[in-house]
Amino acid sequence: MRLRIAFGGKTANRYCLFFLMIFWGMPAPHETASPPQGFFRIGRFIYSISKKNVGVEKGMAVSDSFGRKAICFYFQVHQPYRLRNYSVFDIGKSHSYFDNKKNREVMQKVCQKCYLPANRLMLDLISESDGRFRISYSLTGTALEQFEEHAPNVLDTFRELASTGAVEFLDETYHHSISFLYSKAEFAEQVQLHRQAMKSYFGQEPSVFRNTELIYNNELAHFIEGLGYKGIIAEGADHILGWRSPNYLYRPTTTTKIALLLKNYRLSDDIAFRFSNADWKEHPLTVEKYTNWINAVQGDTVNLFMDYETFGEHQWSTTGIFRFMQRLPGALMQNPSLDFRTPSEVIDAYKPVSELDIHNLMSWADVERDLSAWLGNSMQHSAMHSVYKFEEKVKATGDPQLISDWRRLTTSDHFYYMCTKWFADGDVHKYFNPYDSPYDSFICFMNALNDIRARVNMAKAAQQQSKQPLSPPLMNAKMQQSPIPIISENFD
Repeated sequence: MRLRIAFGGKTANRYCLFFLMIFWGMPAPHETASPPQGFFRIGRFIYSISKKNVGVEKGMAVSDSFGRKAICFYFQVHQPYRLRNYSVFDIGKSHSYFDNKKNREVMQKVCQKCYLPANRLMLDLISESDGRFRISYSLTGTALEQFEEHAPNVLDTFRELASTGAVEFLDETYHHSISFLYSKAEFAEQVQLHRQAMKSYFGQEPSVFRNTELIYNNELAHFIEGLGYKGIIAEGADHILGWRSPNYLYRPTTTTKIALLLKNYRLSDDIAFRFSNADWKEHPLTVEKYTNWINAVQGDTVNLFMDYETFGEHQWSTTGIFRFMQRLPGALMQNPSLDFRTPSEVIDAYKPVSELDIHNLMSWADVERDLSAWLGNSMQHSAMHSVYKFEEKVKATGDPQLISDWRRLTTSDHFYYMCTKWFADGDVHKYFNPYDSPYDSFICFMNALNDIRARVNMAKAAQQQSKQPLSPPLMNAKMQQSPIPIISENFD
């Protein structure tokens, strides 16, 4: 268990506090730009001696992994259905909204550059370490569908990873949407669809949830706890944490059971974004340097969350990213106090150190860590409100293809492509944007949505003509048979 030692005298307290301020409170070499890390350690110490006891904060259980630290890798895998150049002249004539050729080309390219070599590498690392190397993924439903259609061999390697017993799959929204902000019913249905996919493809029933783009606040945590999940992950943003550290578990305010894991964004982004940046003062990033940084971190868990496309696509193989990842686990395993753990294993091994109140929405996108990447201008707001305005009418048609097309339009990437931020994050938005401008993206999207409206009106007219009442606004027959389950997880 984690002990907070109480000292009896004021002199002892002064000397110990002075010692910790110099040594323990000093940030690790890679934390020089982050004073909150040091202040967090001092704050925890002051708290413990002020209580003059051995224990933890009121209502919080002690840890069962004293002296050990977890390394928690989580990789996000996502590919959207990109729209074709759908013009106003297509409305009412063609219901083919998506660029099948482009989507196939992108998927096959990323599979060759990233997914196949990265999956083979992870399989080798798990095998060579006898399962000590442990990782987690979240795969969106839109990615799974395209794997099945364009790259079934990649899907097979993900199944191989699942069969190792060293890989955990997390839940999220099936269509990578931000539906929680606009329709709790649609959000819950997409979560259930994703849950069914994880069971069908990989034989797992996830107990940890990640929302699209790590969008998070207290309200979401409360809702997810109500669905029975024991954990949720989010961004460890400085403006939220203040003097606290991302290297511990927290209990979200308004919840009683669910645990919150926070991304260590500095160490994560060193790999995901800065690895090949020759202007970075720490370039080149070597395994030895990175291992020293992780060894120096104080806390229970170092959460390294990143897009899986980091390996081979964002950071090309010529940068040495695969060689780096090949050597990293072995170097970290030389430290006997480090363990690789999946998110659910971290939750099982450690206990939340305190509550964390995050009222305002945050994400892991851009320097602001907010929602401005998807809701930063009037085009994005208009498109987002418009697509959810049709939810009940679309579902009332009972047309599976229409519902599927509409859901693919809820994918967050469509609104990301409409972003007009071209400053610190400009290169990122340009890199992912298949359009010449965000205005082109908006026009194509709204044209497709207008055709959705025309199809809804046609279905309504056909139903009225046949004098049959509209179906209730349910997702589909599959959802009627499979209501959203409450996960029977023992949190005690």
